[in-house]
Amino acid sequence: MKYYIIAGEASGDLHAANMMKALKKTDSKAEFRFWGGDLMQNVDGKLVKHYKELAFMGFFEVILNLTTILKNLSFCKADIKSYQPDCLIFIDYPGFNLRVAKWAKKEGFKTHYYISPQIWAWKESRIAAIKRDVDKMYVILPFEKNFYEDKHSMPVEFVGHPLIDAIANRNPIDQITFKKNHGLNEKPIIALLPGSRKQEINKMLSVMLSIVKTFSKYQFVIAGAPSQDPLFYSSFIKNKNVYFVENCTYDLLSVSHAAIVTSGTATLETALFKVPEIVCYKTSWISYEIGKRLVNLKYISLVNLILDKKVVTELIQGAFNTKRLTKELNIILDVQKREEQFVDYHELETKLGGQGASQKVAELIYNSIN
Repeated sequence: MKYYIIAGEASGDLHAANMMKALKKTDSKAEFRFWGGDLMQNVDGKLVKHYKELAFMGFFEVILNLTTILKNLSFCKADIKSYQPDCLIFIDYPGFNLRVAKWAKKEGFKTHYYISPQIWAWKESRIAAIKRDVDKMYVILPFEKNFYEDKHSMPVEFVGHPLIDAIANRNPIDQITFKKNHGLNEKPIIALLPGSRKQEINKMLSVMLSIVKTFSKYQFVIAGAPSQDPLFYSSFIKNKNVYFVENCTYDLLSVSHAAIVTSGTATLETALFKVPEIVCYKTSWISYEIGKRLVNLKYISLVNLILDKKVVTELIQGAFNTKRLTKELNIILDVQKREEQFVDYHELETKLGGQGASQKVAELIYNSIN
């Protein structure tokens, strides 16, 4: 069968790639055409547009690039019509994907959505479009099934979280080898995950690095995002105790003692690697003021949201400063606090449903259209 897949971000590239591998096992005649990244391209099929061309973040950046976005939408629709896939598979990226889904449904294409837009956090009004335009929704967070089915009377499939598969299937590396490969010293590692887009990295990384001199017994390692040129990070590194690694975040987390993480999927990845963490978020004043009026959540990190309690500390906007970050890092370096987080992390992994998400969704998609 012919599958047309749209993933607009690095995380979508990862999860779509694993789903494609599973689809190839399930459907021996699977053919792929997609918007995504290198990981998807390494599996099979034709890459139409790379997600690096699609990453627009924030209200004003979207407005400034509206012409490009509209051109991409028109091109995507024409490309789908030319390819005539047996089904479309949307991977998160709702601003773009929901617009394509609306058109595709009217054109008679089968529409499947893997990794739900976070409408439970904001823009809940999108539920009307999802119910109208999406044939099958596959969710990866346990509370999403209740949100869709109990609150909005829309049947969905909970398949578990694909990050568990991605972490379980990686080739492990030991701490000695990792440090040797990247020229690190023997000190324990504190990982810095400042995000994937230039805007958020600029906002986050300087504050993260402002505490380095206070923690001389540790070395700080910045996880470079695959979407950014490594040279971009060089201007931030002004201390000999700060290092940079490129495209190996999972290896870094697997050997880290603690982490400071920008809010997003990385907070969940860090927890699944059992690394004590502080979750941070800072944006422009106007974006924050608009956002806090639109988002109705008790927490911003997936760890706290899934467990419905404060497991990791969240430093948001003004609270994300040198003094507070120093205090919170000292707390998670304490043995007792670390042990408490490890217990919560075990509960988190249990709630996420274990391994097999990629295979489950592949089989559900194949059986549905077959």
